[in-house]
Amino acid sequence: EESNSSSEKGFLLLGFSDQPQLERILFVIILLFYILNLLGNTAIILVSYLDPKLHTPMYFFLSNLSCVDICFTTSVAPQLLVTMNKKDKNMSYGRCVAQLYVATGLGSSECILLAVMAYDRYAAVCRPLHYTTIVHPQLCASLASTVWLSGLITSLIQCSLTVQLPLCGHRKLDHIFCEVPVLIKLACVDTTFNEVELFVASVIFLIVPVSLILVSYGFITRAVLRIKSTAGRSKVFGTCSSHLLVVIIFYGTIIFMYLQPAKSSSKNQGKFVSLFYTIVTPLLNPIIYTLRNKDVKGAMRTLVMGNA
Repeated sequence: EESNSSSEKGFLLLGFSDQPQLERILFVIILLFYILNLLGNTAIILVSYLDPKLHTPMYFFLSNLSCVDICFTTSVAPQLLVTMNKKDKNMSYGRCVAQLYVATGLGSSECILLAVMAYDRYAAVCRPLHYTTIVHPQLCASLASTVWLSGLITSLIQCSLTVQLPLCGHRKLDHIFCEVPVLIKLACVDTTFNEVELFVASVIFLIVPVSLILVSYGFITRAVLRIKSTAGRSKVFGTCSSHLLVVIIFYGTIIFMYLQPAKSSSKNQGKFVSLFYTIVTPLLNPIIYTLRNKDVKGAMRTLVMGNA
């Protein structure tokens, strides 16, 4: 009789409700980070579109990253803020499932996109004379389409398998949003198949891209060390180190969450890790790229002065 209780009554998204003081502090921090995330990433999209100097593959992919980050954070933050601000922690089953599909798809897309950006940097640094013929507009459009489509496909497969798990009336989600590993923990049947599927998907979307990125940056480092000009070397290092820093922060936290047995991590640990790659990392992207990139800072300065 309780098998359909979760779908009828929805879920109790507990979050940090067991620590009221911490919850109030986190509410303010998350709200601030979300607003800054929207402003920062929107600014990058506008600057990349309005400044003709930034109509290059690198900024095309950076605009896609900002778009993914805006959508990814928006799929989590507003619902989390609403839940944190009320005593009733109930979240409808439909909203939970929608959030599951959207967040999984966008997170997967970002994993592939960061690998694509590493390939772009590899072509720019290691094959500069052939860069425009290698990374041409048609290829950029195809790669961007692959990024979004891969996220959609893995979301449809992974989430569809997860929502079919019987929960036997279990409604308490001790997490900050509806996420695959958390719903697997909630299931009342053997989840070996789902855990294996999650592991395989994690290898494809986490380990493979990270490996490709590390290989790309191995070639980039070797090419940079051959540059005799100190100014040229520092410019390349500045651009590439920004991307590498984003990669380390994003993949480091998400690998910790997904590449481990579904029932192994502590509850609070999982919450903070998820909070980091859904709320914090999307804000760090525009900060890192803006502060460490003279082209973006110059374009923003020109845009602001032009509108002043």
